[in-house]
Amino acid sequence: MAFVVGYGVAFIGALVAYYLSKDKSQNRKYIVWGIALMVAISPFLSFAIGLTYGFIIENGWAIPGTIIILFPIGFIIGLIMLLVGIFKKKETDDSV
Repeated sequence: MAFVVGYGVAFIGALVAYYLSKDKSQNRKYIVWGIALMVAISPFLSFAIGLTYGFIIENGWAIPGTIIILFPIGFIIGLIMLLVGIFKKKETDDSV
């Protein structure tokens, strides 16, 4: 039942990120989604996937292994999105 909480928090984090980035600039969307992925989505989703996978294969040692693999991948993707949103230059329309 704990995996339902993990999926729920990840889903709520994605909804909050969607509403915070709605009608914003592209840089702001990268920043919001990067923070949401690092803080809300990645840890809880990797926890829930780890629990689900461990339950399916009936091995308790698969849970931390799956979390250790999935969480850094999601965190690094979120960090890259955040850095792209911070350091990406605004595009100007110079085609006159």
